[in-house]
Amino acid sequence: MEILDILDVTQIEPRLKHPRIFEKFDSLNAGEGFIIDNDHDPKPLYYQLIGERGQVFTWEYLESGPEWWKVKITKTDPQDSTETIGEMVSKDYRKAQIFKKFGIDFCCGGKKTVEEVCRIKGLDAKLVKAELGGLGDQLQSSGHNFNSWALDFLADYIVNTHHDYVKTNVPFVTELANKVARVHGQAHPETIKIAFIFNETGKDLLLHMMKEENVVFPFVRDLVQKGKNGRGTPAATFDSIETPTQMMEVEHEHAGEAMAAIRELTSDYTLPEGACTSYTLLYKKLEEFENDLFNHVHLENNILFPKAIALEKELNG
Repeated sequence: MEILDILDVTQIEPRLKHPRIFEKFDSLNAGEGFIIDNDHDPKPLYYQLIGERGQVFTWEYLESGPEWWKVKITKTDPQDSTETIGEMVSKDYRKAQIFKKFGIDFCCGGKKTVEEVCRIKGLDAKLVKAELGGLGDQLQSSGHNFNSWALDFLADYIVNTHHDYVKTNVPFVTELANKVARVHGQAHPETIKIAFIFNETGKDLLLHMMKEENVVFPFVRDLVQKGKNGRGTPAATFDSIETPTQMMEVEHEHAGEAMAAIRELTSDYTLPEGACTSYTLLYKKLEEFENDLFNHVHLENNILFPKAIALEKELNG
């Protein structure tokens, strides 16, 4: 049986908690881990760890409140050849439908392996793999081969397709959610929570996309041009494209969790008996919005960002 060090962060002075955890994490070799004990959900640490170290760890809740939280953090090997969910979907987009069937996040959680996510969600990994294998090796009959697209073209596609969708639908769905909460909130209090979550998520996504369009995507386009003509250096306030893309992935994670919370509150978008037209339309639009977000984030997390990072390293020699 694996014996792991346990770090009781409740015994550490608040200003020293995160530095102490980072110190412990940095001392680990690939494959090693430790457990943190805390008296509240340490999710902010998760985001900070991603932002400052990247997707180089696994995060597993062993206990989730209400009084104590135990989380197992394991450092992963960056050279590990195990294919991630995101990589699988990048190669064959048909697999996204199977992951969605099992409630597996292939975009925000795309850096995990099938075994890892099945362990966390209590799924049978053999069953999931069997369905994935059942697709066979035939070519995809429809859809775009995003993996073969030039990065500047892909960035433009994301803006013109997914960013435009969000910009158009956030005001509409926000108004609709607020209306349903106002009319039905007393009988269905979950609608009030749904409206609050979507209001915050919508505002965050609009700001997020502005940063991508003004900072990240122009840098990606400049990288592509440098690769073509061999001249010039993309102008930026950061040292590497990895810096802003890690932050974008953290924000994607926030948005994905928000939509997952809405899905749970709606019981997988199951309408109550006698739901009115506005109620019905809200659930339909929320599910549509979640599906678009999955595809949107997949293109960035699993294709655009990794390829941009690889191109930058190639150009810098």
